[in-house]
Amino acid sequence: MDPDDLIEIARQLADESVAGVRGRPRQAWLRRAVSTAYYALFHTMARCGADMLAGSTPANRSQPAWRQAYRALEHGHAKNQCSNKTVMKRFPEEIQRFGQTFVEMQGQRHTADYDPEPRLVRSDVLQLIDVTAKAITEFENTTPADRKAFAMYVLLKTRSD
Repeated sequence: MDPDDLIEIARQLADESVAGVRGRPRQAWLRRAVSTAYYALFHTMARCGADMLAGSTPANRSQPAWRQAYRALEHGHAKNQCSNKTVMKRFPEEIQRFGQTFVEMQGQRHTADYDPEPRLVRSDVLQLIDVTAKAITEFENTTPADRKAFAMYVLLKTRSD
């Protein structure tokens, strides 16, 4: 799953350029846009973990091992880890912002997917998508060592001694 493609799809849904419709956006499209933007973050995190654990290119990895590492990421555990400010402050600011955005967008996705009450506004949804895209870009521009440490942190459960 390519996070850049998901961001593009989210923007198309929010702009309603998928169907070429102009005017007031459909709530279902805005809700799907929020959800899709969240999944861009999730798949960025999952791919990072798989690349760091199993290898970043097909030539230097076992594909079943890469897939297993990719699928190991759990939404709730990742959110809890990213919410731990004591540990997150040890990472570079870009990774901290990525984690904060992940937590915020997971909440936005839950609202968009499960709460029938709120009415979303196109400009707000587009702003969420922009923040998400920026967080992904900044995250991907951090050092491999920092991304690897973060991947281990969100993938693996911490045990106390």
